[in-house]
Amino acid sequence: MREGHHLCPSRSLSMKIELVVIGKTTSRYLQDGIDLYCKRLKHYVPFELRSLSDVKTTKSLTQERQKELEGEQFLSLLQPGDYLVLLDEHGKEYTSREYAAYIDRKMSVVPKRILFLVGGPYGFSQEVYSRADDKISFSKMTFSHEMIRLFFVEQLYRAMSILRGEPYHHD
Repeated sequence: MREGHHLCPSRSLSMKIELVVIGKTTSRYLQDGIDLYCKRLKHYVPFELRSLSDVKTTKSLTQERQKELEGEQFLSLLQPGDYLVLLDEHGKEYTSREYAAYIDRKMSVVPKRILFLVGGPYGFSQEVYSRADDKISFSKMTFSHEMIRLFFVEQLYRAMSILRGEPYHHD
């Protein structure tokens, strides 16, 4: 396994879901949870958590410039046909069942990859917002960039279990 990539192969689908984040997960307890749900996801869908390099903040680097540099990294990953979803505080909120239906719809129409992006500490550049196909929010609350990774993989696993009618989710 290459550093910065956590691949969970699947036996069932060719469409792939990726979560792209800035920086590594440094908290062991969060990484343990991410690993747990990634392992569970392999039964449902190809999934990759991709960590991009941190942009080192310096006094000479404005917040806007940092967002631009991070945005260039994000945008360089895109391929034709990719569906780009920003995890953004101003995005649409879903219940777990609604999110499962959203994932199901996207999996039936997106031919190659759905990329979910977690921005850096200052959010996304205007170029990333302009390229985005959708924005979703996991809460009106703000979570650390490392915590949202765990929340994302758990909710994706929950969505898959809902779609399969498995007993993980309880209303």
